[in-house]
Order: sequence, then C-alpha cells, then structure tokens
Amino acid sequence: MSTQIQMAERFLALHRQQQPLLLPNPWDLGSAKLLAWLGFSALATTSGGFAATVGRLDGKVRRDEALAHAAAIVEATDLPVSADLENGFADHPAGVAETVHLAAGAGLAGCSVEDFTGRPGDPIYEPSLAAERVTTSWPSPAGQRYPNWPRPACGGSRSALRSPSPRSERWSRPPPNCASREPTASAPSAPSAAPPCARPSLADARAVADRHPRGAPR
Repeated sequence: MSTQIQMAERFLALHRQQQPLLLPNPWDLGSAKLLAWLGFSALATTSGGFAATVGRLDGKVRRDEALAHAAAIVEATDLPVSADLENGFADHPAGVAETVHLAAGAGLAGCSVEDFTGRPGDPIYEPSLAAERVTTSWPSPAGQRYPNWPRPACGGSRSALRSPSPRSERWSRPPPNCASREPTASAPSAPSAAPPCARPSLADARAVADRHPRGAPR
C-alpha cells in the first residue's frame, strides 16, 4: 500500500508526462472501482455527481459530506484521488486553507478549488482574490505535513474557459507543486495559453490533443 505522500508524488508526476492526464470522475465506490479496472491512472471526485447520489443539486453538499465521500473514494482503489472541492467551501482565503488542510487529512493526493462563488449576481471571484484564495492556502498545516501535496488543480476553471486571457495572467508564475498550472516548454505566453484543465465536449474530439501542448496537462 502506497503512503499518502507517495500517492501525491505519483499524482503530480502524472501531470508532467508527455500525454495529458485523463482524469475520470467516480460518483460512488462502484464507479471508482470500475474506472480503476478500466485502467485509469488517477481519479477525481465530482461535486455534481456526488450531490446527485444523495438527491441534491451541485453546490448543495456540505464540506464534511464532500470530504467523507472523498475519503471513501480514496479507500476504494489504490489510485491517487483528487477532490472537487467547489469553491473551497469558503469565500475567505483562510477558509479555503482550512478546507485544503482537511482534504489532506482525508488521504487525498490533490484537490481543485474553483473561483465560482455560486452567487447568481456575483458568480466569479475578483481575479486578485481568486489568486489569493489559492496561493495563501500554502504553506499551511497541510503543506507542512505533506510537502509534496499538489496545489488546487484549477482555481478558476469555469471563468478560465469563458475568458482565459485576463485570468491566465494571474498564473503566469505558478506556485510550486501546482499540478495544473505548470507551464510546458512548448506553451506560449500566459495571455494566449489554454485553460489549465481542458474540459472538452464530445463534439470536440481534438480538444485533449490540441490543448496539452499549449499548457493544459490534464
């Protein structure tokens, strides 16, 4: 059985290979085991998928429930697991840091933190706050205990897909161990880079192959 740090190092290494990391989303223990059997290298929880299993909409699951679900997915297979932690279940950077600390304690190899607020009238955090919510989460108690634990994986995926250029500038110098923000040798300057986590539709079969050379490692 691999230790958590070994899992984290393995997860980070998967973002640094020649091919993009295809990260499927199990919604329960059975789907986690099936995806592992199919040969995927790592897993990531899905907030919407888990919410549906308990009869709720995405964004209506509590932090303790999401972390308990993530811990169960970790135990289901021997693959590294990253958790979809929505907006970190907090607006303030300190709250996000606490969530990340708890996530590390749940045995996860990584996590994602979005800059989507969930508020219809103000749906996206202001760019400087969005960046602070991620960067100030490390170093933290989690970072001190698990020095190789990857940082949040998107920190703004929804807005980045809508308009990547202005927000990408905030991430032109990614912090260490930030799995989805690490530039590649062939990546262009930040304003023209692809969103860090490619989320292609079924209609765009070229998306994964096209975005990986432009700086989207998964």
